[in-house]
Amino acid sequence: MYFCNKSYSSTILACLLALTAGSQADAFEGEVPPPEAVPPQDYSPFVNRSYPNQVLFGDLHFHTEISFDAGLIGTSLNIHDAFRVARGEKIISNTGQPVQLIRPLDFLAITEHAEMLGLSTAIRTSNQNLLQDEWGRRIYDQFGEGQLGRMAAFGEIIEISTVEGRDPTAGLDLDGDIWLDIVETVDEYNDPGTFTALSGFEWTFTPKGDNLHRVIIFGDGAEKTSKTRPLSFFQAPDPEMLWDYLSDYEANIGGKAISVPHNGNMSNGLMFNKNKFDGSPMDADYAAKRIRWEPMHEMTQIKGDEETHPLLSPDDEFADFERWDVANLSGTAAKTPEMLQYEYARSALKVGLEIERDIGVNPYKFGLYGTTDTHTALPTTREDNYFGKYQHTEPSANRHNMDVIPAEDPALRILTAQESASGLTAVWARENTRKEVYGAITRKEAYATTGSRIRVRVFGGWEFEEADLQTSDFISNGYQNGVPMGSDLVNAPENAAPRFLVRALRDPDGANLDRVQIIKGWIDKAGETHERVYDVAVSGNRQIGDDGRAREPVGSTVDIEAASFTNTIGAVAMDAYWVDSDFDPSESAFYYVRVIEIPKPRWTTYDAAFYGIPLPEAVQPTVQDRAYTSPIWYTP
Repeated sequence: MYFCNKSYSSTILACLLALTAGSQADAFEGEVPPPEAVPPQDYSPFVNRSYPNQVLFGDLHFHTEISFDAGLIGTSLNIHDAFRVARGEKIISNTGQPVQLIRPLDFLAITEHAEMLGLSTAIRTSNQNLLQDEWGRRIYDQFGEGQLGRMAAFGEIIEISTVEGRDPTAGLDLDGDIWLDIVETVDEYNDPGTFTALSGFEWTFTPKGDNLHRVIIFGDGAEKTSKTRPLSFFQAPDPEMLWDYLSDYEANIGGKAISVPHNGNMSNGLMFNKNKFDGSPMDADYAAKRIRWEPMHEMTQIKGDEETHPLLSPDDEFADFERWDVANLSGTAAKTPEMLQYEYARSALKVGLEIERDIGVNPYKFGLYGTTDTHTALPTTREDNYFGKYQHTEPSANRHNMDVIPAEDPALRILTAQESASGLTAVWARENTRKEVYGAITRKEAYATTGSRIRVRVFGGWEFEEADLQTSDFISNGYQNGVPMGSDLVNAPENAAPRFLVRALRDPDGANLDRVQIIKGWIDKAGETHERVYDVAVSGNRQIGDDGRAREPVGSTVDIEAASFTNTIGAVAMDAYWVDSDFDPSESAFYYVRVIEIPKPRWTTYDAAFYGIPLPEAVQPTVQDRAYTSPIWYTP
C-alpha cells in the first residue's frame, strides 16, 4: 500500500493523479522498503492459528413424533418443529402452549429409535400394511380410544419388544422411506457457520429391562447416511454387533460414526462391567473395540445424573444429585449396592484403570457430555422453562405425580417429579460446522452440563505457572504448553507433577458459581483404585483447608415460595491454578473439572409457585446445576 505525501501543499487530486500515473517518486514521501526488509513472519498473530476458540452448546439425544415412545403417547411435533425451536423460534408445544428457548442452540442431532421406526407414523397415517395385520389393526383401534387405550397399547408394545425381545412390526414394512426423509431434512437445516444439524439414531437394547442403550451419531450428511439404515437391537442384540455395524459403515461407505452409551445408572451393573455382554472375561481386542467406537459417555439427562453416587463417593457432599437409583429401566429388578460401581461415570473411569492394568487396554477412557433425551421435540433444559420430556409431562398443575417408570413394587417407581431438566453438550470448536462439532466430540474436547450454559476450560501440563492464569492469550499458552480436556499427559519430566489451569464463567442468564473442583481418580501399586475431590476455587471469603476442601456451603438466596433467587452470593467467573502435590509417576490417573452453581429453584418449585400447588415430596426444592469436563489422563 502507498501513502500520499501529507504536506499541505499536496492535494487529494494531485495524489490521485500521481497514483494514476504510477509516479511513486512524485506521489509518495520516502522510499518503498525493499522486499528483504519485510518481517519473515506474518504481522497478524491469528493467521495460522488453529486452536478451538469458541464454545458451542447443543443436544445430541433427541426424539420427535417419529419415535414409537414419543408419537405413540402424544407427541405431535416433528423434525421441522424441533429445528425451529432449537434455532430460537417460538412454537406451540404438543399440549398447545407457546414455548421458546432463552437463546438458540448451536447444534442438534435427531436420534429417533431404530426399533419400530415406522410404527408411530403408520398409526398416524392409517398405513394399510398396519391395518391389514391382525395385531396392527387392534393396536391402531386402541390408539383411537383415548389416553387409556393408548397407554394400554403402549404397555403391550413395551412388553413384546423389551421383555420378549421381539419386534411386533416385523414384516410389515412400516418404515419405508422414513430414514431417507430424516437425513435429508437434517441436511436442510444444516447451516455451516450458524447452526449444525446432525443425524443419528438410538439402539435401544434393554435385556430383561436393564438399560444398555446407545445413541449413534454420524459425522456425515445425507450423501453417506442415506446409504445405510438404522440398526435395531432386534437385528443386533449385542454391543459388539453394533460396533461391527459402525465398522462396516466406515469401511464400505467412507463415513464417520460413533456410539454413545447412556443411563448406566439403570443398567443394574451391566453398562461398565468387567466382562463382555455374554459374561466372558474382557480381553484386549474387545476393550480396544469398545473405546474405539465409544469415546464418549452421556452422563446426565432426564433419567438422572450419573457422575457418581453417595455410596461410591461418601466424602463428596455433591454426590447426591438427581438420582434415579432404585431399579432397572423397566422397574422390574431392584438395585443392589454391588451394582453401583459399574453404573456411574466416575467409578467406571476407575474400573477402566483396573482393566487396563490387567489386559493393557482401557475400555472406559471416555469423555463426558450431557443431553435431554427429550421425547417432546423440545430441548428445554432450564429449571424455569422445563417442558417435560414426554407429552403428558409438559407444564400442568398435575404433572408431578404420574408414573414415568411404573412398577408393581411401589419402591421401584419413578415419578414425573423426578425427571431432571438436564442436560446439554458443550464443545470447543473453531467454527460452527458439522466437521468441527463432530471432531470436538470424537477428540473428547467436550463437556456436560446439567442444563446451564456454563463455560469451562481446563489445560493440563508439566510446566504451567500460576502467572499463566493472567496471560493475555490463555488459550494459545494452554495448547502450546499443555493439553486440553479429553487428552493425555505424556512425557513426564523427572520429579514433575501435573499442573492445571482452569477458567469458568457462569451462564450469562443463570446462576453465579459456587466453586470449581478437580476430581482425581487413580490406581495404586497394589491395584486398588482411589478418588479424591479438590476444591481449587471457591466464591466468597471461604478458605480451602489443608485437606484441599472448603467444607462451608456457599449459602442460599432461594425464596422457595416465590420460586426466585438472587446472584448476591457466588461469583461470575473463577479461575484456578492447581498442582497435584500427591502425584506418583508410577500410578495411572485421570482428572476432570466439576463446576457447581449456587442454589436455585428446581423446576418443580417453579411449578408449585406458578400453579399454586404443594411442592412434591419426592425431590428437593432447590438444585445446584453443574458442568463436568471430559477428563485428562496420565499413564506411566
